[in-house]
Amino acid sequence: MFDIKINKITESQTPNQGTFLQTPFWCEFKTRHGWQYNRFDVKIAFSKDYIETLKKQGCEKSPFTNEDYEKSFEMAVLNRSFIKGIFSIAYIPLMPGLPFECTPDEVIDAAMADDGNTVAVVQQDFITPETQAIEFATLLSELAKVLKPLLPSNTICIRFDPDVTFTNLEDRDLFNYGLKTVAWADKIKLKKNKVDIQPPDSTLVSLEGSEDEILSRMHQKWRYNIRLSERKGVVIKKYNGDSQDITSKIDKFYELTKETNARDGNASHAKSYYADLILSSAKELKEGKDVPEINLYIAEHEGDEIASIVTLFSKTESIYLYGASSNNKRNLMPNHLLQWTAMKDAKAYGSKYYDMYGMPPEGKDENHPMHGLYMFKANFGGKNIHRTGSWDVPLKAVYYAYSSAEKVRAFWHKVVIKKLKHR
Repeated sequence: MFDIKINKITESQTPNQGTFLQTPFWCEFKTRHGWQYNRFDVKIAFSKDYIETLKKQGCEKSPFTNEDYEKSFEMAVLNRSFIKGIFSIAYIPLMPGLPFECTPDEVIDAAMADDGNTVAVVQQDFITPETQAIEFATLLSELAKVLKPLLPSNTICIRFDPDVTFTNLEDRDLFNYGLKTVAWADKIKLKKNKVDIQPPDSTLVSLEGSEDEILSRMHQKWRYNIRLSERKGVVIKKYNGDSQDITSKIDKFYELTKETNARDGNASHAKSYYADLILSSAKELKEGKDVPEINLYIAEHEGDEIASIVTLFSKTESIYLYGASSNNKRNLMPNHLLQWTAMKDAKAYGSKYYDMYGMPPEGKDENHPMHGLYMFKANFGGKNIHRTGSWDVPLKAVYYAYSSAEKVRAFWHKVVIKKLKHR
């Protein structure tokens, strides 16, 4: 179905665009913390026979043209070794996207509109993720096949976190079901991993419009909390790797992180991980490199440092990466003011949206244990999104044992330990 050509490259043409997970800055940072990294130029074209098949099916009436039958993009591939190099996995974050551009939602909504008297008659072909399940399952399989010879020989699987986004859970689940069905029917080695690497669900706060317009899209209680925090004297200070006292501020962030973990039963990276991220961004920016900007924000009140977040700003997006807070003075709502301050800075930087980066979609239920986290992030007025999660193409039989071990480990940390600690 596809003609795929891959060439290894050493420099990126778009170093600070697209998802931060694909930027050279982020990938090189990960190499200092246990990963290997290679970058490729990828060209994907539909085979001539497949194009003719599409045309015979009447697809020439669809919104795409012959020019859309070929795509070219850069792709970063990370490798992580286990058990002293006995085996490794290849990981491709937020790549690839769908073969065809989807019909805009507003076009579909208009075509399906019901005036209350007559049922809409649809006279055009729509392209949606669900209509591309066959092509996409095949694309992942064939891309893995071409990539395999370029990876370490001990690689047991290629793990994709596809860049396919939905605005509701039902469409996401239907698409994933379609991929599973295609993989089974066409005997494609493609498996949905039960442990997702990146959070598949998030909320994106648009930074379009004035600050007042951004605030107007938030829940009124969140606007009140932001003003309350300001009135009570909470002050937000921003630091980067060039700040004079950055070492002590990173120490404070890590101290707050440990306090948060003890309260919520979570785990975190080592302090050196956060320090490297913050310091390396400032160093490379100072050298004139086009890399994302990493900032550390700390909320202070009467000399007490009570909450902190780490953010990433790129030309395309801004990300709330990490957060921590003290058990003291939580009634001052410092986390609301922290996020609002970061959003204003992201807008000034030129980012299009602010990604709260991870939220439980089922957390809308008041009985859900993460209901509070869901409400905190959702009430900033963003648009909830749902990605497919991680999909694996197994390359060796030992992969299945590794996958089972992953599930057991995730269950132990996310369920057993939290229950033992009464969380």
